[in-house]
Amino acid sequence: MTLRLPGADGTLRAHEPRTEPLAVVRHGAGSAFTSRTVYSAAHVVADPLADTTPDSPAAVDWDATLAFRRHLWSHGLGVAEAMDTAQRGMGLDWAGAAELIRRSAAEAKACGGRVVCGVGTDQLTTGTLAEVRAAYEEQLALVEESGARAVLMASRALAAAARGPEDYLEVYGHLLRQAAEPVVLHWLGPMFDPALEGYWGSSDLDTATGTFLEVIAAHPDKVDGIKVSLLDARREVDLRRRLPRGVRCYTGDDFHYPELIAGDEQGFSHALLGIFDPLGPLAAEAVRHLDTGDTEGFRALLDPTVELSRHLFRAPTRYYKTGVVFLAWLAGHQSHFTMVGGLQSARSLPHLARAYELADGLGLFPDPKLAEARMRTLLDLHGVTQ
Repeated sequence: MTLRLPGADGTLRAHEPRTEPLAVVRHGAGSAFTSRTVYSAAHVVADPLADTTPDSPAAVDWDATLAFRRHLWSHGLGVAEAMDTAQRGMGLDWAGAAELIRRSAAEAKACGGRVVCGVGTDQLTTGTLAEVRAAYEEQLALVEESGARAVLMASRALAAAARGPEDYLEVYGHLLRQAAEPVVLHWLGPMFDPALEGYWGSSDLDTATGTFLEVIAAHPDKVDGIKVSLLDARREVDLRRRLPRGVRCYTGDDFHYPELIAGDEQGFSHALLGIFDPLGPLAAEAVRHLDTGDTEGFRALLDPTVELSRHLFRAPTRYYKTGVVFLAWLAGHQSHFTMVGGLQSARSLPHLARAYELADGLGLFPDPKLAEARMRTLLDLHGVTQ
C-alpha cells in the first residue's frame, strides 16, 4: 500500500514500499574478511521504560544493545564500541560507557567477535593537561583490562587545555608509551563535534596533519592505525600515503567510503564507520566481493548507499545518531524509537521520512512490512493521515 511521506517543503509524496529485502548471507562472527579490516561503530539502545530526563544518566537496555552487537558480529563485522555513534558526550556519560565497554568486550569473547573500544576524557568538562592525561589513563586501563584494543578518541578537554601542538605531542606520546598494545588514533573533525575545532593545535588542516603525523612517527610500533573523520576524501588519501609502513588508515568518512575502501594503485583504507551500523549486512556482503578481487561488485553494492549516508550525516552532522537509531527501529533491532538524552527529537519528520524512503529502496529492512507499519505509526503520531 502506498505511503504518503512529507517532504522538506511540507508537501506529501507517494512512496510504494518494497516487498522483499536485499538478500545477504550471514557468515558468522568468526568469518573475518581477508582484504580489509572493517568495524561498525554501533549505537546504544535506550531503556524506554526508565523514568529519565535529558539531564539524567543514560538508561540503557543492555539486552537489546548487546543483541545488536551480535547481529553485527554474525555478519563478520567488528564492533567499534563506545564511540561517538554510541552517543559518547551526547547522552552517554563515562559511567555508562565504562559499563558498555565491559559488557561488550565480554560478549565479544563469548561469541568470537572483534571489538575495539573508545578511550576519551569524558569524566572531565575542563581540566589541566595533567588531569586530561589522568582521565585518558583511567579509560585506557579499563579498556585494556577488558581485553579489548583501544581507540584513543579526540578529547574536548584536551582541545580546551592545549596551548599548541607541543601539548598534543606530550599527551599522546605519554599515552602511547604506556599502552600495552598498539592503539587506533582517532581524528574527529569539528563537523562531528564543534568543541574539537583546532585539534592537534591548529585550525589549519595542513599544520594539524603535520602534528598528527609527528605523533605517529615517534611511536609507529604503538599505532595500529588511524581513524580519520574529516569528510575530505582527498585529504584522507594524502594522509594514508604518508603513514609509516604497517600503520593502517581506517576511514571514518561517511560521504566517500566506497572509493576510499576500494582504494587505488597506491593503497586503500580499512573502515571504522557509523554508517556501517544501519548498513551492516550489506556492507559485509560488499567487502566479501573485495576479498575475491571483485572491486566492481563491491562498488555496485556500496555506491548506491552513499545517498542515504549523506542524508543521515548532513549538517548538523553530529545528529546522525538519530537517523541511525531510527533505522534500527524500523529494521526490528529494537522495539521503540527512544534514545538516551531524548535525542530522537533531533531530526525532523521530513528528514526521517526521507531516511526511510532511501533505506527501503536499498532493501535494508529484513521485514519490509514491519518497517512500513512502524513508519505509518510515526506518521500517525505526527498527524499525517494516509
